[in-house]
Amino acid sequence: MRPVSIGLAFVLSFLTFTSAALAAPKADPISKEDRAAGMAAAPGLISGANLDCQLADARKIGEGKDETGKKHVVVYELACTGNEGVIVNITDKQTPMGFSCFEFNAVRPDGKPNPTQCLLPGNADPKAGLAPYLAKVGVDCTPSRIRGVGHSATVAMAELECAGAPGGYMLEISSPPRLDKPIKAMPCMVYPETDNLKCTLTDRATQNMVVDRLVAASGKPCPIKPDGRAVVGVGGNGSIFYEVACTDGKGYMLEQAANGKFHEAIPCIEADGIAGGCKMTDTRQAKTEQNNLYGKLAKDAGYDCAVSGYAPLPLSAEAPAHSDVVELSCSNRADGAIAIFPASTTEKGMIVDCAHSELILYRCSLTKASAAYNKLTAELVSYGRNSCNVSDARTVGVTADKRGFIEVACSDGGQGYMIEYTISPLKMKTVIICAEAKSIAGGCTLPSNVKKS
Repeated sequence: MRPVSIGLAFVLSFLTFTSAALAAPKADPISKEDRAAGMAAAPGLISGANLDCQLADARKIGEGKDETGKKHVVVYELACTGNEGVIVNITDKQTPMGFSCFEFNAVRPDGKPNPTQCLLPGNADPKAGLAPYLAKVGVDCTPSRIRGVGHSATVAMAELECAGAPGGYMLEISSPPRLDKPIKAMPCMVYPETDNLKCTLTDRATQNMVVDRLVAASGKPCPIKPDGRAVVGVGGNGSIFYEVACTDGKGYMLEQAANGKFHEAIPCIEADGIAGGCKMTDTRQAKTEQNNLYGKLAKDAGYDCAVSGYAPLPLSAEAPAHSDVVELSCSNRADGAIAIFPASTTEKGMIVDCAHSELILYRCSLTKASAAYNKLTAELVSYGRNSCNVSDARTVGVTADKRGFIEVACSDGGQGYMIEYTISPLKMKTVIICAEAKSIAGGCTLPSNVKKS
């Protein structure tokens, strides 16, 4: 998970390309001559600057010297159908460079209009030009205000204030703007107020409302503490994690998908694997209570476990709907287990030790499967194979007709076995010596079994 501070080396200064010739906007900024010159140059500019532009209009803004006073610069504006407008400059006949219109529409630091701002009718509202970018990334934001933040060599950023969706976004598109390049939209709350790259169209309280919307979408009862909102980090898939602390002592990790939609709310007592867990909620008492509850449910299911740790797991195809599936580790025994507790407290849970758990699509991580090899040994004894003390095992797989197989090796170095199971219910069906099991997924492959077969 990436840390919260994700800014690039952006140019945050006012953008202009010429000195004398573009010192102030013309009284008639779009003359026939300027438009004719722009339309004539546009095809070469689009090709040269590699622009994603279906040309709708163009004008020549002007020409003059650059800030050094040594290089000649010509500046154009292009309006593009279904895309953001572009300012293009050519310096001493070098490769044209294109920039988004929203980077030029802010006034200069001295309060004067930017002489290179976009003025073509098709570029009058830069918010409209960004609409296809927002649609492509799937973010629900109708910009009410927009602020050009800056650019790097390949990326431009704009801050958006969104009508009807308090919080705001920082939109990152390519420079020059292309719809076939990566697009990112990050909530303003992700950017610390202390960074040079931050949102200013909305205050911090408004930016924090993204957490309130996620809590509401989660359906979790959580009156949020005044200081109970924090950004945790950005996942590899573009999702964002927030922590929220509730006035009743509970807390959650909230996952927001890359398109800004709510994805999941994870209770803090189950969130230790996310960036080190919750920091604003004390989960020690809650975890102790949960350990005790799982210990009672496990004992009711015939598994005596003083629960010392647990890991929530997703439902598999073999787990009943709405069940609570957890891996358990115990302080009073070495072997752990997968526990499937039904939603109804009147029904007993199902316990599957870690030596067999992969047959129902769960692999233990809190304890080693080898701690439960005695269960495999006992199965062999029940089938009359008394000489094999299981020293190694692997789950071979489950067939389409729900037959499962586990290969086992014996500590005395003798011939190993394939044990066949039914899956529902999970029960041993038969035992096959490795020498006769070659037709089962290629046969036995554990090292000592390959040597003896």
